[in-house]
Amino acid sequence: MKIYHNPRCRKSRETLQLIQNAGIEPEIIEYLKETPSVDDLDAILKKLKLEPQDVMRKGEAVYKELKLKEKDLTRQQALKIMIENPKLIERPIVVKGRKAILGRPPENVNELL
Repeated sequence: MKIYHNPRCRKSRETLQLIQNAGIEPEIIEYLKETPSVDDLDAILKKLKLEPQDVMRKGEAVYKELKLKEKDLTRQQALKIMIENPKLIERPIVVKGRKAILGRPPENVNELL
């Protein structure tokens, strides 16, 4: 099990705690420091069954600065922007095998436990 984690995010910390309380020590990937590749993020989104725009943090300053709301991005363009600006990636994302969930709310992780 992997968690794409931001230790400064309360929801991310709560999701990690739920996993650890279940007796699992996941691989913790601090995605702001260890940003996934475009291919890795694409694979994660396919497991989530979501499009890049579905997991973009629209409240981030960079989202507004890049005027992403006004752009009609292709999947590849959106993935590239998210990798270049990892703050745009919603968190936490938990991956287990062929499944993934978005830990918002943290209780969503129970699907994978």
